[in-house]
Amino acid sequence: MYPALAVLEALKANSRTPDLLWVGGEGGMEEELVKREGIAYRSVPAAGVHGVGLRALPGNLAKLTRGVIESRRILRDFKPDVLFFTGGFVAAPMAVAGRNIPTVLYVPDIEPGLALKFLSNFSDVITVTARDSKKYFSHPERLILSGYPLRADLLAWSREKATRHFGLDSAKPTLLVTGGSKGARSINTAVLNHLEELLSFTQIIHITGTLDWPVVEKAARELPMHLKSHYHAMPYSHEMGAALAAADLVVSRAGASSLGEYPFFGLPAVLVPYPYAWRYQKVNADYLAEHNAAVILQDEVLEDKLVPVVKDVLKNEHKCEAMRAAMKKLSNPSAARVIASQLVELAGEQPL
Repeated sequence: MYPALAVLEALKANSRTPDLLWVGGEGGMEEELVKREGIAYRSVPAAGVHGVGLRALPGNLAKLTRGVIESRRILRDFKPDVLFFTGGFVAAPMAVAGRNIPTVLYVPDIEPGLALKFLSNFSDVITVTARDSKKYFSHPERLILSGYPLRADLLAWSREKATRHFGLDSAKPTLLVTGGSKGARSINTAVLNHLEELLSFTQIIHITGTLDWPVVEKAARELPMHLKSHYHAMPYSHEMGAALAAADLVVSRAGASSLGEYPFFGLPAVLVPYPYAWRYQKVNADYLAEHNAAVILQDEVLEDKLVPVVKDVLKNEHKCEAMRAAMKKLSNPSAARVIASQLVELAGEQPL
């Protein structure tokens, strides 16, 4: 969702405000945010068919069929010049219904899931975050290395401005801990279990997610008075750019945004790939670690290794700077414009 919004921003920034329709899944979590952005929204039935079990398969196939029928109806009404897919099985019905319409696909993770591989067969242009994605596609001639599209609100923060925003001590290193909107329980738990030790050598911005917020809020209240001002905890941040700009190191999962946001800010990372899903996060983490921009911690050793690994990076100025430089080299800040230009060109207009 956020990469798509970033591409839309790039179109608007270049005086190309399209007649736009966002199509999502029925009951999709993106509907509220999309409508808040003033974008017209329609939904279609959609469901995954891989790994769902024989009992659920007939119902999901029927839902996909209904999704294709509804997608055809939407396309007849809206008559788009170009389609833009950013992933997920929700896009499958529209891809089938709109197979004769020029299409751009964006692949956020390095390794595409089955839905993205399916969508690539219907796409004229496949834009990817990293060059390593090329080995996963059977149509390399369609691939364009774009990078990860970043929203404008992320890019507006300098380190000085972000430090003032959070009321940080500019003389003390800053650790950012984040697990997304729902949070990452194992990361939150490990941080809370070692909170006073971590705060003895760093200050922390902790974006906990909503599920663990009551526990974290209680722990923050119970901190010794001399440590309270160094711990900045919140369930969610509307100013993620500020958190990224202020930090010297981040501890997080290894979702697709880590491939774009951390490189832009040159932010070294300790990555804890989510262990209970397919290996996309592991592949993302391996990519950043192989470029010496990140350290990987497996979820099962997080409790024992978190403090020594964080201390090793933050206390070693040479290592921290080397990781920062390595991360910065992976940045593609023009990604949103590159993808927007492909959409404009496929729609038959002059490229940006």
